Order: sequence, then structure tokens, then C-alpha cells
Amino acid sequence: MSLSDSDSSSYGGDHKNLRQISRERLLHEMLRSAKTGDSKSTWKVLIMDKLTVKIMSYSCKMADITDEGVSLVEDIYKRRQPLPSMDAIYFIQPNRENVIMFLSDMSGRAPLYRKAFVFFSSPISRELVNDIKKDTRVLTRIGALREMNLEYFAIDNQGFITNNERALEELFGDEENNRKGVACLNVMANRIATVFASLREYPSVRFRAAKSLDATTMTTFRDLIPTKLAAGVWDCLMKYKKTIPNFPQTETCELLILERSVDQIAPIIHEWTYDAMCHDLLNMEGNKYVHEVPSRSGGAPEKKEVLLEDHDPIWLELRHAHIADASERLHEKMTNFISKNKAAQIQQGSRDGEMSTRDLQRMVQALPQYSEQIDKLSLHVEIAGKINRIIRELGLRELGQLEQDLVFGDAGMKDVIKFLTTKEDMTRENKLRLLMILAAVYPEKLEGEKGLNLMKVAKLTNEDMNAVSNLRMLGGPSDTKKTGAFSLKFDLHKKKHAARKAPFW
Repeated sequence: MSLSDSDSSSYGGDHKNLRQISRERLLHEMLRSAKTGDSKSTWKVLIMDKLTVKIMSYSCKMADITDEGVSLVEDIYKRRQPLPSMDAIYFIQPNRENVIMFLSDMSGRAPLYRKAFVFFSSPISRELVNDIKKDTRVLTRIGALREMNLEYFAIDNQGFITNNERALEELFGDEENNRKGVACLNVMANRIATVFASLREYPSVRFRAAKSLDATTMTTFRDLIPTKLAAGVWDCLMKYKKTIPNFPQTETCELLILERSVDQIAPIIHEWTYDAMCHDLLNMEGNKYVHEVPSRSGGAPEKKEVLLEDHDPIWLELRHAHIADASERLHEKMTNFISKNKAAQIQQGSRDGEMSTRDLQRMVQALPQYSEQIDKLSLHVEIAGKINRIIRELGLRELGQLEQDLVFGDAGMKDVIKFLTTKEDMTRENKLRLLMILAAVYPEKLEGEKGLNLMKVAKLTNEDMNAVSNLRMLGGPSDTKKTGAFSLKFDLHKKKHAARKAPFW
């Protein structure tokens, strides 16, 4: 989910993006606030759970945390050394397990820490607050007990996720038992609402109402997903109006809730931007890219981790460019850099002969700046080169063209069968993605005998085809057999839209 440039206006005149706002709240509202009052320890311990440590890592660096007086970061579920002379800051989810661990740390005659400053990532139930109040010894050792209302991952300056990795399965998987789906929606609603708590924005919530919302038709849980999520977010916002200081009392923006049935193709089709290709084709963990660099000792290459994030100007410039355009611009940047940079020119020239003393002197003078610039540029040249190599090896240009033609109605079943029979070395994943796109545009082509024949041509298993068929769960009931259970409902196979289609490469 992403936010427009106008977001966060309620925070003041200077525009701040979501990540900046999240960072300032974590560092100033939480960590810095623990320095005030009767806190006597200069350095503090920061204790988090698995979710909150990720929330923190998406917005803050370790140096930021250290600058605010944190000398040690601990996992609440791991055995920890007692530090009775130090204060502790707890940033945890408001669940029973965390509260039990906190009470265990701070109760009795010998608590682990001198004082505890407790910050919950989302609203805590009255029942858990009462559990904390019951222990009078713990109460005297609490320096703060607050709800931060910050429970999302700020993945970049304008985007966030709620970390519900199994949401698709839990929401659309089992119609008979929707207990997991209800729990998933509650978590999502709470976390989405905390974004607006950070932005100090009060949105008007818009969503798509269930198509069969009337007295004569059975309405399923899947039909009501947008309605239930919107209601959950709205309930949280109503509480914020009463509990958060300076929270707007009238609507300041709009929140539009969509679910996957609106567009089943987007997560499946190959997207050709530099950012999308990095995450699709390279084995990246989040935004972390691991590559090999020459060893300083002259031994085997060493592995180095880099984060592809907004602090990297080249990434910021190229991430949304088509991979072909990004590769061309990187080549131009490298060429221009070598032609203008003294150290690069000398290094290039030294391959043809020995360097003079003057050349060495000029190179040393240019080295610090040269080294930093060439490292960043070389990294992206390497990444783009690796992506282009994978594209060639997997034949993705031809596959991508067919995917696009299917979506725009310029290709059909015969084209898919021809492609599958001529590209026998195609990976199982790419076969599945192609058939899922076919199923989304021409659902009737995969019914009955046609689907079985296509499975044989693609050399896929019944389990593979179940993954394709399960897309039906996203589409809801269809009015006619022709539009199908999970078509795009744009009648793309009836009309040609070639004039709207941009050149593929």
C-alpha cells in the first residue's frame, strides 16, 4: 500500500514522508521520552518482540537507536542478563504472552531492570491492563505505559505493509471455517489504522460493497471482506478520535480499500521495472542484496550485504524505470563517470602502460570520492547485468510479450499451446504464471477436458493445476459461464486494445 506525496500534511508545514514520520515517532516519542522524568541511567536496554524489531528496522538504523541512549537491544523471549542498575524500554505487541514476560522481568524482589518504560505497538485490552495493575511492585517500577499505535512496516518513503503473509490463504482459502479469516482481518484493520495514527490523518473509508448484499441471496465471507475490513479500520479510527491528542475530528483524506479479486493478474505477470525485476529474479530478502566483492587480503571473494533503499540515489532514480532503460542509463552513467573522473581515467589508462608518479598523485587525491561513487555505480551495473543474463537464460522477453498479448486480448489458447510446445525448457514457475494469466482472461479455456489437455502439454501435475484452479476463489460468483468465475470482467478477449499498448522492449 502506498501513499501520495500530499500525505502527512497534518504534521506541519515541512513535508515528511511516511518513513521519516515513523522514524521520528520511534526515536523521539518513544526512545527519547524515556530520558525524561526520574530516569537516572544514561544508557538503556531496548526490548522487543519479533514483530516490533522488524517495525524498528524498517524505519531506524542501529546508529539512530544508539544515539538515543540505547546500549543493548534484546529479544523479550530470550534469556537475558539482569541489569538492575539500568532502565529498560519495552516496545512490544499488546498480547498476553508479552505481558506475562514483562511482568516476569519486573516483578519480585530482584527485577531484571531498575525501571521499565513500556510502549505497546497497538491498543492494549483493558483485561491486560488490569493484569499489570494487579502487581503493585511492578507498578512502582513502571516509568511509562503508553500505546504507540505504530504497527506497520514502512517499506519505503511512501509505502507500507501489514506483514500478513498468509492473508490470501486465510481470507479466501476455507469458506466453511472463516475463523482465521476474521482474525486476519482484525489484525490488518488494527495495523492499517495505526498508519493514520502516525500521519495524524482521519480518512473517509471507501470500499466495494458486496455484490449480493440483499435479502434473497446468500452472502459469503469472501463477499464481505472489503466491508469487514473497512468496518474494522473505522472502529479503530473512532477510538483514536477520543484517545489520541490532536487527532483530527473531521475527515482529512480518503482511504480506498480494494481486494485481490479486482486484479488477479498483477502479482503473477512479469513486471519489467528495475525494482520488480530485482525482487522477482534475484534471491533477495526484503531489500537486502548479497553480492561478492574482492577480498582485501587477496583471498577468496567475500560476501557483502547492501540495502537497495531510498538512501541510494541510483536506486531512487532507476527503481521504477523499465529494465532496458535502466541498463542503458547505467551504461551511460559509467561511461560519463570514467570520462570525467581523473582516478577512473588513470586506472583505465594504466592498463595500457605504467603510471607516472604524477598520475599516482592525482589518482590518490581523487580516490576517496572515486571509491564511493564507483562502488555504488558498479553495484547497480552488476545487478542489471545479472538480471539481463537471467532474462536471456529463461527466455523472458518472449514470455513477457505473450503475457502482455494475453492480457490485451491479442493472444489466446492456441498461442499458449504453441509457446509451451516450443519452449520445453521453460521453468515450472513460469508455466504456472502463464496458465494463471490465461485462466484470469479466458477462464472457460481451463474447464474440464481442456484443462486436462493443457496440463499434459505443459507437463504439470494435478497439484500444479490446483494452484491455477484456486484462482477461482478470488473471483466470486459469475453471472454467465462465458465471463467465468475469475475473469478480469473487462471483455478484453472481445476487443483489441493494441493502440493502448506500449512497446514491450
